[in-house]
Amino acid sequence: MKQIIRPVKGTRDFYPEQMAFRIWLYGKIKEVSQRFGYQEWEGPILERLELYAAKSGEELVKEQAFVFNDRGGDEIALRPELTPSLARLIAQKQRELPRPIRWWSFGPMWRYERPQKGRTREFFQWNIDLLGVESPQADAELAAIGAAFFSAAGLSSGDVKIQVNNRRLMETQVKALGVPAERVKDVYRAIDKLDKLDETKWRAYAAESTGLSPAQVEDLRALLDNRELWRQSADLIAFFEAVADLGASDYVEFEPSIIRGLDYYTGTVFEARDRSGEFRAILGGGRYDNLVADVGGTEPMPATGFALGSAVIELVLAKYGKIPALRSSPTRVLVTVFQPDLFGASTRIASALRAAGVNTELYPQAAKLDRQLKYADTFGIPFVVIVGPDEAQAGKATLKNLATGEQRQLDQADVVEAVKD
Repeated sequence: MKQIIRPVKGTRDFYPEQMAFRIWLYGKIKEVSQRFGYQEWEGPILERLELYAAKSGEELVKEQAFVFNDRGGDEIALRPELTPSLARLIAQKQRELPRPIRWWSFGPMWRYERPQKGRTREFFQWNIDLLGVESPQADAELAAIGAAFFSAAGLSSGDVKIQVNNRRLMETQVKALGVPAERVKDVYRAIDKLDKLDETKWRAYAAESTGLSPAQVEDLRALLDNRELWRQSADLIAFFEAVADLGASDYVEFEPSIIRGLDYYTGTVFEARDRSGEFRAILGGGRYDNLVADVGGTEPMPATGFALGSAVIELVLAKYGKIPALRSSPTRVLVTVFQPDLFGASTRIASALRAAGVNTELYPQAAKLDRQLKYADTFGIPFVVIVGPDEAQAGKATLKNLATGEQRQLDQADVVEAVKD
């Protein structure tokens, strides 16, 4: 047999059944984003590598980005994340855009990572951002949006949690351990590895990568266990008050080990995880007040936002049994073809249904009625229209409800109204 060409490693094929979930997920994302007043936007798939080199971090740029030289010699990357593109778009029209800016997007990203459960090289991601507002209340709005999405998708606060920290708070605390300013980011990277390594390996990694003494590593570990640390941050105090006013407190909690790996975060940061701890972060984000200026903006612009990947949320929804029964077919009515000489009669009914806005399939050839009914049942098509010789001669048609088995004979002119009811 001829060998089928394999897909690119780390990509996914979306058959109609998988596409139905993606469309459903997009619908929930759109619903929640618009509920909070956010506008949809999109950026290019290709960006200059220098856009990410500015602030995204060495690991993402050197190890995870898909990079190539175009025919003009420029280094181009398939976008590994969307926030730098957002910052570039804002920077281009910084003085024209009314503030606050509330934007969201859902589209594909690429990262050259080892494919594993919940992580692919090509993935779809929801990005939502609020720019032009420097306040803990803005950060709280984003956390509330995350909570609203989980609720809309059927995930309770007993299923998932949004964990929050603040980089300014942690910078103060880390420096108080005797860490020089130039090593603070090294400590952040060590903190970000906490849930990826066991305790012994993490302590060794923290000491080696940051230069901390054993006593300082011990103090850092104690700091990461302090669940009351947020009370030392005015931003977090105001943040949690706003989260309560927004009705999202059940989902949101303080977690000092949340630091986020990307270099452009400047303040409050957050991640969402399932409470069993089985999966990697469902969503992640935070405040990034300098990125617009870093990519060429005329001045810094306060900003906060998060991203949610489709692969992990699908696994979480499946675990908790929250993926709804979805039909891959959009068809509401199948018009059967009883025999070849009745093709025209069936076609005219199908055309009338479509003209009335009813999603309608016309079976493409005459076939046994059982075969056509089985086809409709396979795809969950609710109604079938049958036009036999006697019905065609009398200007009638039989409408069958496949869910109930009920069928009735109607004038062909009445089929549209009967289906729409």
